[in-house]
Amino acid sequence: TLAFLLALSAQPMNAKSIYPNKLPEIKRVTSGKYLTAKEAYKMKIKDPNNVVMFDLRTPAETEYVGIADVVDLNIPYVLDDYSAWDSKKSRFQKSPNPTFSMDVEEALKARGKNRSTPIILICRSGDRSASAANLLQQLGYENVYSVYDGFEGDLGTEGSDKGRRTVNGYKNRDLPWGYSLNKERAYFGQMSSAPAVQQQAPPTKTTAEATIATPVTPTTNTSALPTPSK
Repeated sequence: TLAFLLALSAQPMNAKSIYPNKLPEIKRVTSGKYLTAKEAYKMKIKDPNNVVMFDLRTPAETEYVGIADVVDLNIPYVLDDYSAWDSKKSRFQKSPNPTFSMDVEEALKARGKNRSTPIILICRSGDRSASAANLLQQLGYENVYSVYDGFEGDLGTEGSDKGRRTVNGYKNRDLPWGYSLNKERAYFGQMSSAPAVQQQAPPTKTTAEATIATPVTPTTNTSALPTPSK
């Protein structure tokens, strides 16, 4: 898998140049629309006013790990739950962001965009962005791209790179990024001022995706939902 990912980083990631079934399943998108980090950067700077780029990592990741200069806004796909501990992964539990789909819709509306606008999604290493791209496609978004290698990239498996994210990704491609997270790009929770409303979930969505797409009240129990691994 690592050798394949390294080979992919040197070529365009689109439906004509990639065999999606060779990607780890968690990175696959049903639309077949993939980008490398470098391609995402070029796509954004080529048409900055018409292409929208969202960073799907948690607010803590964008603040302490850094954020790409070309990102328009942080909209986390999952959120850290500091009241619960994930013993298996030795970290705080991560829970689906219940207002994710509403946040995306409001962010586009604020920019005068719609569901046909080209949208680039980036996360840490391509897992969350793929899941979110599939969800948004089911909700009617037409041009959603997943950055398959993400911001930090995949974990190395050999030598001094073993366990370190030095394989690929935005930070490892000499692309502009920094630790300065200005207020305009930060995430402040649900962006819509309107009351949360029930959305009818497409029949093909998973339970977790339906929960993300449908705003819920704080009393809703989401502890039983499967949590994205990254």
